[in-house]
Amino acid sequence: MNTRIKKFLAITFVATLLLSVSCKGKTEQNTETNTEQIKTTEKQGKEYTSAYVCPMHCEGSGSDTVGTCPKCGMDYVANEEHQKDGHTH
Repeated sequence: MNTRIKKFLAITFVATLLLSVSCKGKTEQNTETNTEQIKTTEKQGKEYTSAYVCPMHCEGSGSDTVGTCPKCGMDYVANEEHQKDGHTH
């Protein structure tokens, strides 16, 4: 009976080890994918796409003209990634 218990414990240990290793890779891939999705969705608001943006990217800030952020009062800076009509200028 002692041998049966040892075999059972050995099989359980190996199965647990295999499951934990196989699931680890999937979790890391999902984390990388989620991080990329968050980065792309974050930069779609007016505070990222306007010609002039707040350096703090406050929600609702951004303008096509020079000015200051209504939320934090910082001066707008030129958005180097600004695209007008699908072209960068």
